Amino acid sequence: MGQFIRCGVAVLGLVVAASAAQGAPPPKAIQPSTAIHQQTLLVAGLQKAARVVIDHWGIAHIFAASAHDAFFVQGYNAARDRLWQIDLWRKRGLGLLAKSFGAAYVDQDRATRLFLYRGDMRAEWAAYAPGTQEATAAFVAGINAYVGEVLRGAKPLPPEFALTHSLPEPWATDDVVRIRSHALVSNVLSEVARARVVCLAGLDADKLRRKLEPAHTTKVPEGLDACDITEDVLKAYTLATQQVDFKALTHTASAGGVLRIASAAPDAMNEGSNNWVVAPSRTATGRPILANDPHRQLGVPSLRYIVQLDAPGLSMIGAGEPALPGVSFGHNARAAWGLTIFYIDQEDLYVYALKPGDPDSYKYGDGYEPMRVVRETIEVKGEAPRTVELRFTRHGPVLFADPAKGRAFALRTVWNEPGASGYLGSSRMWRAGSWNDFVAARDHWGAPPLNLVYADTTGTVGWSAAGRTPVRTNWDGLMPVTGDGRYEWHGFLKGELLPSVRNPKQGWFATANEMNLPAGYPDEERHVGFEWADPTRANRIKAVLGANAHVSLADSMALQT
Repeated sequence: MGQFIRCGVAVLGLVVAASAAQGAPPPKAIQPSTAIHQQTLLVAGLQKAARVVIDHWGIAHIFAASAHDAFFVQGYNAARDRLWQIDLWRKRGLGLLAKSFGAAYVDQDRATRLFLYRGDMRAEWAAYAPGTQEATAAFVAGINAYVGEVLRGAKPLPPEFALTHSLPEPWATDDVVRIRSHALVSNVLSEVARARVVCLAGLDADKLRRKLEPAHTTKVPEGLDACDITEDVLKAYTLATQQVDFKALTHTASAGGVLRIASAAPDAMNEGSNNWVVAPSRTATGRPILANDPHRQLGVPSLRYIVQLDAPGLSMIGAGEPALPGVSFGHNARAAWGLTIFYIDQEDLYVYALKPGDPDSYKYGDGYEPMRVVRETIEVKGEAPRTVELRFTRHGPVLFADPAKGRAFALRTVWNEPGASGYLGSSRMWRAGSWNDFVAARDHWGAPPLNLVYADTTGTVGWSAAGRTPVRTNWDGLMPVTGDGRYEWHGFLKGELLPSVRNPKQGWFATANEMNLPAGYPDEERHVGFEWADPTRANRIKAVLGANAHVSLADSMALQT
C-alpha cells in the first residue's frame, strides 16, 4: 500500500516544507507557507507519510515517521536526483555493463566480477552496525520504487539512458555491499611499479621514485624474481577500477560531450583530503569545531550526496555517495565525525609457480593446490551471452596468468573480507554519542583506511587511524611475494594498536593524508604503511591552526578554500 511523500522547495536560503500528518515534525523555521513549490507523491512501499524539504542548495531534508521510511525516502530521492549515476555505479560494480551497452564492455565486466565480495553474507552484514541490513533494504526499496515509476512511464527517463539506448534496472539489497571496486586503495600499483624498477635498475633506484616514511629500507622478498612482474599483471585490475568509457559507443558519437560529463567520476587516489578538530579551549565560541574536506576531482554529477535524515531514534546530516544509505561523514545530535584517507597497506600481489601440464594448479607448501574456477554468463546487448571463467587462489582473484612461463598472479586485499564495503562502516557512527562509540566504530572499520576525526557536544575531540591492517610477520608489504606459503597474513591488527589521540594537548588535530604516525610508533614491527601523500597541505593547516588561539567557523572555511 502506498503512502504520501510531501515535497517542498525552498527559496532564498529558507528551508521549507509541506505538511504531513504522520512524519516527524520539522524545525519551527520550516513552514509550508514559505515554500515556492509543493508536491504530493503517492509511493508504494512507504509505511507512513513523510516530508522532503529541498533547500536552496538542492539538498534534501527528510522527515519520516520511522527509520525504515527515512532510508526508503533517501533511496527514492537519490534515484530521483541521480538515477543515471547510481544505475551506472551498480552496473559497473557488478559487471553488468555489456548487458546495457554491448560487447565492448565484456572484458571490463569480467574484470570487475573478479573483485565482487563472494564471502558469507551473514558475516558481511553482521560486521556493520545493528540494523544496517534493514536500513540498506529500505534504501534499495526506495530506489526500486522510483525505478519502477520510470519504467512504467510515470516519471521521466533521464536523457543519458536515451543517449545510450539503455534502461535503469532494479537493485537487490546485497548489491550495495557486494560491490568492492569503488573502494580500492591501490597498493598493488606501487608494488608492481617497484618490482619493475628493481628489475630494470635495481632496488636503490626505486628510492628516487617513492619516498618511504618512516625511513625504511625494503628488500626483495626471498623467492621473488622481480622480472617476472610485467605490466600485463595489472590489466584486469585497471579494467575493474577504471570508470566507464563511452567512446566505445560509436552510435552516440554526436552526443560525446554529454556522455563525457555523464561518465565523469572522481578518482580518490589522485586528490588529497583534509580534516581537523579544534577543542573548545581554542575556538571563538568555546565549542568544538570539526572541519572535513574530503577532496575528489570535480565531476558532474558530484560523487558526494548531502542529505538530512530525521525520524524517531535517527537524526543525522552529512555527505556520502548517492548509492549508499545514510551518510559517510557528518553529524547527529550529539557527535560529528569526518574522514580522510590514511594509507594503510591493504593489498598484496602474490606470484605463483604453476604446475607443469596443469595451469589451473599452483605451488603451495610441499605440493600443489587447484585454483577455484568460476564460470559466469555475461549478457551482451544485441548478441548472444558470453561465458567467462574467473580463477581464484587461496589468496584472492587471479589477475593474470602466463602458462607459457609457468606463472600466475593473484591479489590479496582487505576488501575481500567481511565488513569492508567502502564507507559503510560509518553506520556505527549514525547513532554514536560518545568517544567510546567512536572507538567502537574505529575497531570495526574495514575499508578504505581512514583518518577519522571526532567531536561531540561534551567538548571531546580526537583522532584515530582506522582500517583493517594485515599482520605481516616476515615482510613489509612493499613488493610482490611468492604465493607458496612463505608470506601469509596472520590476521589483522586490533584497532587499539592503530595510532589515536583524545583531547590533544595542543587543542587541535589535523590530517591531510600525510605520514602522521606519531614519533616512536613501531611501524617497523607493524608495517602499517610506508607510502603517503606530500606533507605540504598538512604543514600549512597545522601552521594556521597553531597560530590561532580563537578559531572560528569562518577561519575554518577560509582555510578549506
